[in-house]
Amino acid sequence: MALLVRVLRNQISISQWVPVCNRLVLVSPTQGQWSRALSGTSQWSQTSQPLACGGSEEIPGVDIQLNRRYHTTNKLSNIKDSPQPVEEKVGALTKIIEAMGFTGPLKYSKWKIKIAALRMYTSCVEKTDFEEFFLRCQMPDTFNSWFLITLLHVWMCLVRMKQEGRSGKYMCRIIVHFMWEDVEQRGRIMGVNPYILKKNIMLMTNNFYAAILGYDEGILSDDRGLAAALWRTFFNQKCEDPRQLELLVEYVRKQIQYLDSMNGEDLLLTGEVSWRPLVEKNPQSILKPHSPTYNDEGL
Repeated sequence: MALLVRVLRNQISISQWVPVCNRLVLVSPTQGQWSRALSGTSQWSQTSQPLACGGSEEIPGVDIQLNRRYHTTNKLSNIKDSPQPVEEKVGALTKIIEAMGFTGPLKYSKWKIKIAALRMYTSCVEKTDFEEFFLRCQMPDTFNSWFLITLLHVWMCLVRMKQEGRSGKYMCRIIVHFMWEDVEQRGRIMGVNPYILKKNIMLMTNNFYAAILGYDEGILSDDRGLAAALWRTFFNQKCEDPRQLELLVEYVRKQIQYLDSMNGEDLLLTGEVSWRPLVEKNPQSILKPHSPTYNDEGL
């Protein structure tokens, strides 16, 4: 494949014509415009015949694989096939109330959302097979290991519920509130000194928000980015077996996909969440999630 290079020798930048999927794309490496070039190829794919990329082309001065970046970007952007929820329209009074730090009127009553949030957090604790995580990830059976596993599942619930508008975001705050109450209660049962417990909870709070940011970045990136986030937080930079990272990356990806397939209204009203096993015995079962039953009288 011929490579046509047009060099503009000036003090601003160097422009290059590079072949991408049998087409020539104008890029400026000094300005980092690869994202525009790739978005241009996606527009061509909608108006012309499908693109066939055979392999990666090495461009002097640029260390990147164009076809891998192109396909990976499209794949990750289509994790959820269903339409994204439309942003809720709120009135001026609700905006003023929420600007003052209060929660305005929601789609459902707050006490129902709180009960659903409690059920969802309980699902993170009671429906997770901690023993399997301890065994396959070679983690010690300690309070810190329990917290790391719980944190991972709580984060996946937060990712799912933030897609449900203002009610979902309110539910996320309640889930996190119940999590810290549970952590404090477990510490008291274990007989930890109140001063040490308070100090440890402050440290765990900082680690929690750092982990949330890392996991968010990882889930939006490719598998290498997600593996790096899990290695830093979940394994505390002490994982020497790449198979454990591979297993956990696969678990997070399939679990996020499984949660996305659940109905948002059911999650807001019931909070019932089921978790896929760490090692999948029947991969086809992930395509048929069980719909929970909402009973208003039972609340």
